[in-house]
Amino acid sequence: MKKHIPNAITCCNLFSGCVACVMAFNGRFDLAMLFIVVGAVFDFFDGMVARLLHVSSPLGVQMDSLADDVTFGMAPATIVFCYMKDVLYYPEYLGAVAGFIPYCAFLIAVFSACRLAKFNVDTRQTNNFIGLPTPANALFWSSLVTGAGHWIFNLNAGWFLMLALILLFSYFLVCEVPMFSLKFKNFSWKSNRIRFIFLIVSLPMLVLGYLAPVAIISWYMLLSIVLYVNGRSAN
Repeated sequence: MKKHIPNAITCCNLFSGCVACVMAFNGRFDLAMLFIVVGAVFDFFDGMVARLLHVSSPLGVQMDSLADDVTFGMAPATIVFCYMKDVLYYPEYLGAVAGFIPYCAFLIAVFSACRLAKFNVDTRQTNNFIGLPTPANALFWSSLVTGAGHWIFNLNAGWFLMLALILLFSYFLVCEVPMFSLKFKNFSWKSNRIRFIFLIVSLPMLVLGYLAPVAIISWYMLLSIVLYVNGRSAN
């Protein structure tokens, strides 16, 4: 019986992702973001429970990836698609092309699937990540639309900003840039200096409300890139 507990938690993650998609189609981006967060909580606990119960299995790994592509791939893609299709303003010079631009949002789901498949077969990602993790990407997009959607709407080139960000984050999902994880093996400053710096700087960002994930994930990416560049320079 206990071997099915982690898979049941994974199914809760998948269920949350499905509800997030429905909320996005209904224009409730705030609730869609909430269910992505709920899915992230389930995603955190399914692996933890599997390790605690010693019931990890290849089936669980595959289910986890499938659930993650819905919750952290399809759900944020649906949020961005609905925002770009139903809310965002397009200038007249784009003409009929404007109707096709929102479909670029589904690149988020496509590259998230590539990221998850890569993670499953990449033995380098035991302690750190290679590329942006899908939960971070999903939280960025849901936070951006929920917290800054009105601001982007008022920009003359809001559509271009969204399209540029879609392409940029799709690249970061599958790029070869190492990004540190928040796994603490101990709590010494020497072993976890980067993690502590990240958390200390991130704490004040929580006052931004819905925009907090945008700020925190941007800071996470910037710090990871700086470490990567410095590491290459040192070599």
